[in-house]
Amino acid sequence: MTAGLPGALRLARIALTTADPEALATFYREVLGFTHAEAPPVSDFSAVTGLDGARARVVPLRLGDQRLDLVAVTPAGRPYPGDVPGFSPLFQHCAIIVSDMEAAHARLSAHPGWRPISTNGPVRLPASSGGVTAFKFRDPEGHPLEFLAFPPESMPETWRRPGATDPCLGLDHSAISVAETARSAAFYESLGLRVASRSLNRGPEQASLDAVAAPTVEVTGLGFPDGQPPHIELLCYRGDLPRPASDLAVNDVAATRLVVAMTDSDALAAACATHAGRLVSRGVVPRPGGVDALLRDPDGHLVWLTAG
Repeated sequence: MTAGLPGALRLARIALTTADPEALATFYREVLGFTHAEAPPVSDFSAVTGLDGARARVVPLRLGDQRLDLVAVTPAGRPYPGDVPGFSPLFQHCAIIVSDMEAAHARLSAHPGWRPISTNGPVRLPASSGGVTAFKFRDPEGHPLEFLAFPPESMPETWRRPGATDPCLGLDHSAISVAETARSAAFYESLGLRVASRSLNRGPEQASLDAVAAPTVEVTGLGFPDGQPPHIELLCYRGDLPRPASDLAVNDVAATRLVVAMTDSDALAAACATHAGRLVSRGVVPRPGGVDALLRDPDGHLVWLTAG
């Protein structure tokens, strides 16, 4: 690693905590088009999470080129805490790019167990908010998800998949709710991400999408050096809204983890030293072939750093 430079390479995968990963995997495969993936590196889960005696059972999945791990933690934590609104610090969703919103929504609608967040089905956002068609919902355990469809004429090259047989193409980003854009952007920039986009989303379409009355949302896209998905988005809802401090434990179902691959162990150790007050793990934890550590961002979201 070049001296003095942050070391984030990419968002290697997103890890959802789940009470029943095998059952939830069935939903993700049958309804969202995910397939089985190779197992992630074996880590000392107890040492990385700081939970004495904790163990993890992982069902690894893939959608296109992106990874999603469904992780059952023993001992188990709390279930997802109801219909957490988008402005809550507990809120974090995964956005799935779809080539055909009607087909993706129809397949979802035919399957039991999920719940809508959006109030009137898929909604086309105005050009000022990206011009995409979007729909938010919750999986059977409560994790928020989003379908995103670009207009054909503005589909990014990354998502042009001629001949694709499944409407769900891949994971575009994970969006996290934050109290202050500048504070959170500074944290992620210190890891090596860069601000790639900004928009101010509001109006009746956004209200229908989020099920939030009269929202005004600062949306900040944070990209990795390779420019490939998935990226991270910061959602900062303006106004005097209730934002209780996050009290999520690592084994709670709502405790989603962003797994960020770092250039090497030195970069990971430097990030941990910079954010020593946010360290959840018992220092930098070695494993065969690499190291891991766990941080909390300024709003309590979990960031798992890995190298090797």
